[in-house]
Amino acid sequence: MPHPQARSGGNPTRLARLAEAHGVALSHEPEPGRRVQVPEGTVVEVLAALGVDASTPRAVRAALERYAWDGRQLLPPTVVLRSGARPVSAPAPASCLSRLPGGTVLRVVTDSGTTLDWGPGIRLPLGVHTLFGHAPDERAAHSTLIVAPEAFPAPRTRASGERGRGLRVQLRALLSARSRGMGDLADLGELADWAGRCLGADFLQLDPSHSAVPVPGGRAGEGPAGHAGLSFRLPSSRRFPDPVHLRVEEIAEFASLGEERRRRAETLLGRAAALRQGVLGGHAPLDRGAVWELKREALELVRSVPLGPGRRAAYEDFVAERGQALVDHATWCALAEAYGSDWRSWPAGLDDPRSAHTARVRAQRQDRVDFHAWAAWLTDCQLAAAQHTARQAGMAVGLVLDPAAGAHPGGSDAWSHQGSLARGVTVGAPPSGRDARGRDWGLPPWRPDALARAGYEPYREVLAGLFRHAGALRPGRAMGGSRLWWIPEGRPPAEGTYVRCDAEAMGGVLALEAHRAGAAVLGEDPGTAGPGAREPVAPGEPVALGEPVALGESAALGEPAASEEPAVRRTRGASVSWPECPVLPLPVVDFQGRPVPWEELAASPRGRELRAERGAPRG
Repeated sequence: MPHPQARSGGNPTRLARLAEAHGVALSHEPEPGRRVQVPEGTVVEVLAALGVDASTPRAVRAALERYAWDGRQLLPPTVVLRSGARPVSAPAPASCLSRLPGGTVLRVVTDSGTTLDWGPGIRLPLGVHTLFGHAPDERAAHSTLIVAPEAFPAPRTRASGERGRGLRVQLRALLSARSRGMGDLADLGELADWAGRCLGADFLQLDPSHSAVPVPGGRAGEGPAGHAGLSFRLPSSRRFPDPVHLRVEEIAEFASLGEERRRRAETLLGRAAALRQGVLGGHAPLDRGAVWELKREALELVRSVPLGPGRRAAYEDFVAERGQALVDHATWCALAEAYGSDWRSWPAGLDDPRSAHTARVRAQRQDRVDFHAWAAWLTDCQLAAAQHTARQAGMAVGLVLDPAAGAHPGGSDAWSHQGSLARGVTVGAPPSGRDARGRDWGLPPWRPDALARAGYEPYREVLAGLFRHAGALRPGRAMGGSRLWWIPEGRPPAEGTYVRCDAEAMGGVLALEAHRAGAAVLGEDPGTAGPGAREPVAPGEPVALGEPVALGESAALGEPAASEEPAVRRTRGASVSWPECPVLPLPVVDFQGRPVPWEELAASPRGRELRAERGAPRG
C-alpha cells in the first residue's frame, strides 16, 4: 500500500509509522474492493490536532523518538481493568501491564482511601483508583486505574418479564395546553404518567435536550457558523439539561411571589404561551431564543423569593455534588451573557477557565454565575420529578436519554474540556453510497491521548451528568466507538481520515458510570442501514426494548453501510437490539391535519385504540 509523503519529501515509512502509532489511518475502504488513500496534508494536519508535529522530516523523527520514549514508561497514564478480566492499558498497546519488568511491585489506593497490594487473588473494587508501580531498576510511576464491570446493567423489566415497549419523544415539541412556547419537563411528566398507566409503556426515549446558549439571537437548528443560537444537536453542554424546559409555575417559590411580581411573571409566561399558539397554529417555528428570554425574565422574579431552609440545603447539596463541572458551566453561561456565546472570541485570558483573569471576572459576575447554577438545579429537580412520575406510573425503565454526538466548539463543554478536545478538526462521516459528499457535523472530537492522561475524567463527567435521572442511555457510537472520521478545518469531508479510539477504555468507563447510576446502556441494532440511521416508523406503534449488552468493541462513527462492522460484538449470547420507538408526531396533528396539543391524543380515537391494544379499557 502506498503511503503519504512528508511535505518535504521525507521518508514515507517514518510518516506511516508515526501515523500508525497515533491511530491515524492512511487509507480507508468505502466499499468492498475500493481503497482510498488519505491525502498527505490530511495526515499531517490530523497528527497536529493530536499534538504531533509531522510537518518536516526532522519533526517526524523527533516525534517518533518521543513516542518510543513514552512507550518505555513504566505505567501508561490510565489502566482499564475489567472485573474478573486481565488488565488492559490505555491508550498504547506497547505499554500493557503484561510487559512490566519481573519483580515490579504494584499497589492500589482505592477511591475510598484503602491501600491494596496487587497480587494473586486480589479483588479490586469497582471505581476510579490510583495505581502505583515500583520496578527493580528503581523506576517508579503512578497512573489512574479504572475498574469496570464486565457487562452493562440490564434494562429493568416488569415482574412478568415481558419485554418493554415505549415511545420516542421530542421534548422541545411536546406542546400541551399549558406549554410556554416549547415542551417542558412538566409536559414530559404528564406524558409519562399517561403512557405508563394507559398504554403500559415502559420507557420514553428523549431526543437530545441538553443545555443550549443562555442568550437570545438564533433559532434552533442554526449550525456552527451562527454561534448565537446553538442547535439542539450542537448543544453548549451535554452535562446539563436545558433550563428552557422548566415549567416556571411549578417552582416552589413561584407561589410566594408578591402580587406585583406575580402579575409581571404571569404576563411574561402569557407571552410565551402565545408563542405556543403560533407553533400549534402552523404559522411560527419553535424559537428557543424567544422562549428562553421570556422564561429567564420570569425566573429572575422567582429568584427574588428566598429559599426555605430545606430547599436551601437541597440546593447546596446539588452544588457540592456537581462540583467544578457546575462552577465551570455556570461561569461560561455568565460570561456568554457579557461577551457572546463563543468562548473563542472572548477577551484574552477568559479562554482559560483556570486563569486568574477568569477568576476575577467570575467574582465580579458572581450573581449571574449563581443564577445559572440555580437554574441548573431547578432543571435537575424537574427532570428527576419526571423520572419519578414515570416509575410511579409503572414504567420499568422510565426516561431513556439519546444524547447528542458532541458539543459545540464554542460552548460550555468545549471551554471546560478544551485540553481533552482536538483543535483544528471536526467529526463527520466519509462519502458513501447514501451520501456522495460525506458529512461534517462541526463537532470537536475527544483526543484519545489527552483523555488517557486525564484519567478519562472529562468523559466521566459528561456521562455522570447524562445518567443522573435516566433509566437508560442510548449513547451512540460517538460516545465510545472504535474510530471516528476526523476532518481538518477547511477541507471537505472526503479529505478526512479515521482516527482510532480506545474503545476498550471508553466502553469500560461507560459501563462503570452505568453501574453507578443503575441504568442500562442501549446500542445500535447491528442490522441498521448505517451509522445512526433508522428506518421510518409509523407513529403510535409501541415496540419492544432490547436485551442487555455485554461489553465489546463498538463500530466506527460514520462507517459506510457496505463495510460497516457490527455495532456491538455479540458476547455469550447477550446483545442489545435497540428497536425503533414510535415517534409521537408533535405537535400532534389530527385527522384533518390540524395541530393540537399532545394531550388531545389521549382522548382521540387513536388514543383509545392504543389503550385497547395494551389491554386498557376503551372508555
